[in-house]
Amino acid sequence: MTIQKEKIWSILKEIPDPEIPVISIVDLGIARDVRIENDKVTVDITPTYSGCPAMNVIEKEIIQKIKETGITEVEIKTVFSPVWTTDWLTDEAKEKLREYGIAPPEKTSTDKSLLTGKPKIISCPRCGSEKTILVSQFGSTACKALYKCETCLEPFDYFKCH
Repeated sequence: MTIQKEKIWSILKEIPDPEIPVISIVDLGIARDVRIENDKVTVDITPTYSGCPAMNVIEKEIIQKIKETGITEVEIKTVFSPVWTTDWLTDEAKEKLREYGIAPPEKTSTDKSLLTGKPKIISCPRCGSEKTILVSQFGSTACKALYKCETCLEPFDYFKCH
């Protein structure tokens, strides 16, 4: 059987993140590399943070989806370096997050202005208002913070930079 790297990447692009099903593990930057040696496929993945509970689900889903194509040897390698960063999210993923009601991270790995040291202004993904307040550093998952919009009064998650 001839295994094509492009086919494996297309499979990975179809696997949604278990916690944010509107983006794939490729959009999120979790899927890092694909290697093919003989009839064995190795996929490198990087967790969004070291204690991410979704990684086991993601590993099983990758193995299952690849094996459904008839490939029998699949290995998943968890790679911790370089450390995952929100900078790896694609622009398409950020727009999908916004449409889903999650404020996407900015194009930087810090949540504070480098000049002022003050928290960034996080725009409401529903109405676009910049009149928002941080309710909790932890939202529905550890990688998100909970905000509330003072204009539309809706709560929303913000995907924290890291």
